[in-house]
Amino acid sequence: MIVTDTHCHLFWPDFDGELSAVLERARGQGVRRMVVVGTDLKSSHAALDMAASHEGLFATAGVHPHDAAGLDAETRHGIEELCRRPDCHGVGETGLDHFKGFSDPAVQFEAFGWHLELARRLDKPVVVHCRDAHEATLSALAAVPGVRGVMHCYSMGAEELPGYLELGFHISFSGVVTYPKNTRNREAARVVPAERLLVETDAPFLAPQGKRGRRNEPASARDVLELLAKERGVAADELAWQTSSNAAALFGLPELSKNAPR
Repeated sequence: MIVTDTHCHLFWPDFDGELSAVLERARGQGVRRMVVVGTDLKSSHAALDMAASHEGLFATAGVHPHDAAGLDAETRHGIEELCRRPDCHGVGETGLDHFKGFSDPAVQFEAFGWHLELARRLDKPVVVHCRDAHEATLSALAAVPGVRGVMHCYSMGAEELPGYLELGFHISFSGVVTYPKNTRNREAARVVPAERLLVETDAPFLAPQGKRGRRNEPASARDVLELLAKERGVAADELAWQTSSNAAALFGLPELSKNAPR
């Protein structure tokens, strides 16, 4: 089985001194590829350094909406330099978060727009965070036609899906989809077209049911995948191949081989 965790933050202090063991546990669950997503300039550098040092890791660079107020000229220059590198596979994490409110909504919207324009210019996928900001997120995406990417940690229902699918976006599900009360999210997971579906962990956050309250790890992408396979009525290994192929196409990862997986 070849599983791809399309969103994790392995540079987080929670993993200090344990990265080798974390990667070994992931590979033991078939999670052979992990996209390490930057959330500010420092962590974006860390993600790229980590990917350069470990097989199966791939990096992105961006500034999370929580830190949008810090997206000054120097930071923009630094993020753009990183995103232009051939070993940077995406722009973000960026987006809108109207739940936490750590940055002013107007500031978030402008920062999001900057990331979207950068992604379009570089023809790289954008990694989108959306929490309690559905309409504003759709508005921002529609304003930059041609941009492509993924709705990371999709936590809404089936009724919110059409706008993102019409814009060509992939939809990624995390451990949130496994929570017993999250029926709306599972409804969405059943109807996303197979060629747009991705799995992730958002590690060290959002551990799946049965592991809640503990640090999440890329190995848990297997839990998400198996839940999605059950909901969609397909074999887990079939869905693993489909979602990993989707991730490879979106992020420009090396071509998959069933005989010699990377």
